[in-house]
Amino acid sequence: MFFPRFAVAAALCAASSTAFMAPNLSGRNVSPFISSHRVSSLAMTATLSEPATEESSGATVMRPPIDYVWEDVSSQLIETFGYTQAQVDTYNAEVENNKEVLMKLYKALQMARGFENACNQQYMQGKIRGFMHLDNGQEAVPALVDYAIKNGDKKYSYYREHTHAIASGVDPGEVMAELFMKETGSCKGAGGSMHIFDKATYFQGGWALVSEQLPYAAGAAKSILLDRKLGISDDADFKKQDVPPPADDDRIAVVFVGEGGAQNGRTAELLNSAAKDNLPLLLLVIDNGRAINTYTGDVATNGSVFEQGKHYGVPGLIVDGYDAADVAKGGKAVIDYVRSGKGPAILQVHTYRFNGHSPADPEHERGRKEEKSWARAEQDPIKKFEDKYIAKGVFTEDELKEAKKEVLNEVKAAVKFADESPMPPMELAKELEYPDKPDTDYNAKVAPAFADAVNARTISLEQMDTIQAHISALREKAKVGDISIGDAINLAIHEEMLRDPTTTIHAEDLQAGSSYDIPKLTQQTYGQIRAADEIIDEGHFIGKALGEAMNGYRPIVELMNTNFGIFGMAEISSAGNTYATTGGQFDMPMTIVGAGGTAPNQALGAEHSQPFHAYVMGIPGLKICTAASPDAAYGITKSMIRDNGPCFLFAPVKMMKEAKGTLELDKCAPLNKAALLHEASPQSVASGNAVTVLTYLHGVKEAQLVIDEIKAEGFDVDLIELRSLKPLDMDTIRKSLERTNKVCILDESTQSGGVGATVSARISEELFDLLDAPVKRLCMDDAPVPYASTMEVAVVKRGSDLVQGVFDLCTKQF
Repeated sequence: MFFPRFAVAAALCAASSTAFMAPNLSGRNVSPFISSHRVSSLAMTATLSEPATEESSGATVMRPPIDYVWEDVSSQLIETFGYTQAQVDTYNAEVENNKEVLMKLYKALQMARGFENACNQQYMQGKIRGFMHLDNGQEAVPALVDYAIKNGDKKYSYYREHTHAIASGVDPGEVMAELFMKETGSCKGAGGSMHIFDKATYFQGGWALVSEQLPYAAGAAKSILLDRKLGISDDADFKKQDVPPPADDDRIAVVFVGEGGAQNGRTAELLNSAAKDNLPLLLLVIDNGRAINTYTGDVATNGSVFEQGKHYGVPGLIVDGYDAADVAKGGKAVIDYVRSGKGPAILQVHTYRFNGHSPADPEHERGRKEEKSWARAEQDPIKKFEDKYIAKGVFTEDELKEAKKEVLNEVKAAVKFADESPMPPMELAKELEYPDKPDTDYNAKVAPAFADAVNARTISLEQMDTIQAHISALREKAKVGDISIGDAINLAIHEEMLRDPTTTIHAEDLQAGSSYDIPKLTQQTYGQIRAADEIIDEGHFIGKALGEAMNGYRPIVELMNTNFGIFGMAEISSAGNTYATTGGQFDMPMTIVGAGGTAPNQALGAEHSQPFHAYVMGIPGLKICTAASPDAAYGITKSMIRDNGPCFLFAPVKMMKEAKGTLELDKCAPLNKAALLHEASPQSVASGNAVTVLTYLHGVKEAQLVIDEIKAEGFDVDLIELRSLKPLDMDTIRKSLERTNKVCILDESTQSGGVGATVSARISEELFDLLDAPVKRLCMDDAPVPYASTMEVAVVKRGSDLVQGVFDLCTKQF
């Protein structure tokens, strides 16, 4: 019979019950929501001290266990993965007949539980702050990692990753110290609970935005294939060397995600990419039935995530997290499938989370408190393990107690280490802003010594002749002043991809050269492995680039239109944060380049006319530049590719082919400098009729077109192109204002939150004493940019507005 308080829950669940019903492989009753399983006891295996629980004796839960036995797992391995009975018997025997392996699993279970309980205690004492998400109840997953995942495998987790990191080999003391915000933490206290990283074990996050880690892992998996194709590998300092991976290289990437997070569209994109490129990637789905605290069946119709790969030819397995040994056996079989080169796979672990989403969670969601109490009593994988192997005579109670004591001593030592460690210095925050200082001379950077050798074995003589002829033709254009912005960027990219074979590129329509020839001939020269045509989702391939960048490569991302980068805001944000968040462990040498901005009368409508350059200005860690000439575009692109941090170059969409000029060939440009394009005459300065004009992108052309008109009125300007939006070149602005004492900003972004707003604020705060007049901002209106030119003129500023603005400043009409 059902208890009254569950009657409504049962009715609400009934309509969608089959969606989250586990496969019935053994004929047992596995009703999806209402189960006959009752709480008989709330006792559980204690490690340190368990969080307080509430009594719920006799409660019926809405999400039943699946009660799989090994035969349920082995039959899937045979039917889906093509294993023979003898092979699955071997996987079984390697665990069940090996006491050492079983003890290893048990210690991993106890370490996960003990560490998380210690975290809970320290959180309640205020020593751990911010958000924290505990893994209690899901210990079979880190036990599998400890058993079957190797040090060289690339691991990407989400915000509930403490136990995944420790199982991957990260020192528990360093993890605890990171939670304590200490300098001895894995990320020097810069990351915290949701951002555990460790370069030595290739544990690459700890990512806080749900599912953002999925494309990063695809990029990491691609880096393994790149290593093999190029014949290079990591040296002791994790730098690429001209040494091929060993012949038996079987590294994989593993990415953890909850079943709620797996409903995110990034999962489909990941499966498509992984299948298309045959990536060595495991998608490990931790299915605790809760999307945060909400029952996943209430918000999603497909609970069988392991079956989502069928359309892509990606096999999947579901296992019962209640039995850690079965998870280890089945999980290793799936991992070995990926290691063998057969392609990606999915492993779904059905489990229960004993704690709320975070310690601060009220857990008001339907059925959550009752399920949690029931699961602690009836679905504890540690108690299951103890009962099973004591009953089989593999271990005595005393043996397991001693093992548990040993593990808990490690946990106590980790807490002590964290407690006694120093806090990081305040200065570290600014030091972690950029891997390369803003004033870096990129011309002085040395090319990899292995470049010629790698090029010789990966680029055919015919391909090399073709690309050298293309480069020579572009260089001739550059010498006579006939090269466009798009071609200048293309030239820089080819020169840098030949100079450094770790440079890769991702774009839409890449084979065809995209819209402005920026990636022209890249795939034809370097192959699909280094020059990837991508699906039409910028977030996906920006994310893949991020994963490559964390693993020794220098990806370039070309956006056909920079406004399409809106799809990749999460990934761009994380690219900017990663160097700092990881405590400086992981550089992020990623370059994003594309055409954007808003030219007067461009007739592209609102969505293609957004000031994306302004949108990304607030993302920490990015270097953001603009280029309104081929020479600027060429030099900045070369520098950005060589920079060890994330960079974003915006070029003017309506000038990509029309603007022509010469190039200072083989020269990198600074990423922190503006350019004085026209200097006001001494006479105009002396008479007070000179104005500093700050602009960028299409504003440069607009200003240049009206300089003669301004001079004809008796005025003049210092025309400064803001080639570096971040960091902003305040020195160049200061020098000009010392002469003119007036400034007008022709801004290609909105009045609210625009580039001009930032520049104006900096001038007012830092150079106020140099001003004889208020800062004049000529910016886009906050209204969306219309298609019709009669309306657009009211929104987008142009040269005529600049003429009026200079006149107003010089005649004191403000």
